[in-house]
Amino acid sequence: MNYRVTLQYDGTDFHGWQIQEGQRTVQGELTRVLTLLEGAPVVVHGAGRTDAGVHAEAQVASFRLMKRVIAPAKLRSALNGNLAWDVRAIAVEEAPEDFHARFSARGKTYVYRIFNEPFISPFWQRYALHEARPLDLERLRRARLALLGEHDWTAFSAAESEARSRVRTVTAVNVAEKWCARGRGRLIEIEITAEGFLRYMARSIVGTLLEIARGERAVESIALALQTGNRGLAGATAPAHGLTLACVHY
Repeated sequence: MNYRVTLQYDGTDFHGWQIQEGQRTVQGELTRVLTLLEGAPVVVHGAGRTDAGVHAEAQVASFRLMKRVIAPAKLRSALNGNLAWDVRAIAVEEAPEDFHARFSARGKTYVYRIFNEPFISPFWQRYALHEARPLDLERLRRARLALLGEHDWTAFSAAESEARSRVRTVTAVNVAEKWCARGRGRLIEIEITAEGFLRYMARSIVGTLLEIARGERAVESIALALQTGNRGLAGATAPAHGLTLACVHY
């Protein structure tokens, strides 16, 4: 049986999604538990890799159980009964035979959260970047327009990226601000949707937008960075803990 699982996790104590020897990873934890349930090795495919410290509200993975068929609700309970507190299966479904979490995906949405106050709420310490300086969101919203469409994202990705092509299409960049009652402060969310992301791409985009919002970088710098591929024209990579994988689109 081919299964699809939707996961939520707090990435703080994980060394990212992908299995790495000697490191605690989300894929590694899920593989460990599924192998325990199956009584034989299970191969887990994720919709994409999240870096160390990045969170997920709806990561998707697929896998096959060869020896036994377990009802989705029971499988979800079995997974959650054996996984640590910081990762949870929120939905398990029987999937079509040709479903693959990575290759069937058509896009992803990431959200970067910034707590914009002189203090950082303990409720957001692990999940949002603390920015005490004023941010001009009008400048940020003007700058985001240059991000839309198909571009070569060399200036906004890791130099050691293994991707064959650095061309990706960004379909939406939305900026929202709200008063967070729980944190008692201003919360800013930058939501980015694309057909695919290169390593560090989302965080580099956010880091650049933040420098523009602080008046440290020109609004036009994004277009120039995209045109030239010059990493020096993009901002610093934003810290991982503010980033969350919000949705995988199929």
